[in-house]
Amino acid sequence: MKKYALYAVLASLFMVGEVLVDLLQPRLMEQIVDEGILGLGLGNQPNVHLVVMIGIRMILLVILGGLCGVLSGVFSNVTSENCGNDMRKDCFSRIMHFSHQQMEDFSTGSLITRITNDVNQAESLIVQLIRGIVRCLMFFIGGSYALLSLDMAFRTVLIIAFPIILIDIIFVVSKSNPLFTLVQEKLDKMNEVIQENISGARVVKAFVQEEREDARFNDSNQDLVDSQFRVMLLLSFLQPVMNIVLNIAVVAIIWIGGLQVQNGSIEPGVIMAAITYISQILSGMMMLAMIFQTVSRGVASSKRIHEVLTTEPEIKDGPATSPSDPSLVGSVEFDHAGFRYDDADRPILHDLTLSIRPGETVAIIGATGCGKTTMIDLIPRFYDVTEGSVKVDGIDVREWNKSALRERITVCLQKSEMFSTTIKENILLGRKEATEEEVREAARAAQAEDFILQQPDGYDTVVAQGGMSLSGGQRQRISIARSLLRRSEVIIFDDSTSALDLKTEAALYEALKTQYADVTKIIIAQRIASVKDADCIVVLDAGTINACGTHEELLASCSIYQDICKSQQNSDEGGAA
Repeated sequence: MKKYALYAVLASLFMVGEVLVDLLQPRLMEQIVDEGILGLGLGNQPNVHLVVMIGIRMILLVILGGLCGVLSGVFSNVTSENCGNDMRKDCFSRIMHFSHQQMEDFSTGSLITRITNDVNQAESLIVQLIRGIVRCLMFFIGGSYALLSLDMAFRTVLIIAFPIILIDIIFVVSKSNPLFTLVQEKLDKMNEVIQENISGARVVKAFVQEEREDARFNDSNQDLVDSQFRVMLLLSFLQPVMNIVLNIAVVAIIWIGGLQVQNGSIEPGVIMAAITYISQILSGMMMLAMIFQTVSRGVASSKRIHEVLTTEPEIKDGPATSPSDPSLVGSVEFDHAGFRYDDADRPILHDLTLSIRPGETVAIIGATGCGKTTMIDLIPRFYDVTEGSVKVDGIDVREWNKSALRERITVCLQKSEMFSTTIKENILLGRKEATEEEVREAARAAQAEDFILQQPDGYDTVVAQGGMSLSGGQRQRISIARSLLRRSEVIIFDDSTSALDLKTEAALYEALKTQYADVTKIIIAQRIASVKDADCIVVLDAGTINACGTHEELLASCSIYQDICKSQQNSDEGGAA
């Protein structure tokens, strides 16, 4: 809040002005009753002129108080919204620098909740700290002083009422505080279910699992409702107790005041003022109880935001921003590299030793789950090695500045992310400043231009959300065009041609060989046909390199590669039969 301290101070000062106006009104009302209506001290003759003049003063004060209230609201909301804006941006920026492992540790649903709902709760906390606390304390302190200045006999009412209300607030707040964190955790889980089902809607429908997912959502939603109900049940004790105490206090004021009027020690107007003051004092306490609820929620949410902001990204920037040896530009080297998750019993990858020369095409093949994707994730530092090293352009990736490193590497994934914009704009995500001819050149190399030109508006055809208006193969080709347009030193194809037919795939690889000969290409694939022309084929088995060589060399020497070839050959023959 330091950046917005001036707004916060102004909001508090204007709130003080609004409350002072409210505290002055009962005194003016006392004058109207005693001097204007009853005419006490004036021969018991009503004074209409006095009533009108004081009434005008009251109206002007109300307008002034209302203006102060509006300005207090404006400045407090300016402060809270700006703070919330900063928190969301800071959280998002921090999340973008988290490693894959850290993202998984928090979970997507939890991060969404923290950057949305938790920030909203923190904004409410800021407003209450600036306005609510000031208002309540002013009513309690100022109202108590004003009440006792009328007659000290009223102090008995305060002495009895205040502890009862305080005990009620302490009881409810102490019991409800731990539940607010639980409510946010339940909201995390519900958001996870929503996120999974929206992103995986096609799978749910394809396997007719709507009822199962409805039940799963209902369970998480019911957990949230039950947690919120427990909080609301506790909070429901506040209002009735407050109302009972307030009404008893008003009756006590009337009774004590009535005795004082009979004795002639005070006037009737004082009783009216005293009733207003005791109502303001106890209403302020009631408001304070509700503020504590908001504060409790805000503190719980602030802790969750703080957890994100204080979690240091595991992947730290190094000093290197450019290669030291131009001859190594585009090279990738694994030197006894290995990787293990923090809580894993055994490593995912171990003792990977491989040297990829600039401009070389290297394919990685192996059984599902052998670590192919994890291996290539070590190159752009989506994960950091836990043993050995990985070098790009002759420099250990841990010594690279992350942005500088990732500008040299393009990863083209199997799942092609499409955005609700034109085909051209989707390709331009690879390099926004590219010319139209460069876009078309990348599309032709990706074997995408033919089907693009058949679209209603060609390159300007708008893609439906998630690319649903395109086939899987079309989405993959646009994604490949986007990757080629970037013209990075290293392109990694992570099974990104799985939806292409063999003829289209062969044409793509031919274009890569001729038009992108200077680019280092790393291809992960399941089909032998996709990798057989690579300069080097790496056979990965159980997290380590079993063999390296050309297609012919591996056919002659590697039993695993022979088995893969044989199984695919048999599959092709079976399909043909």
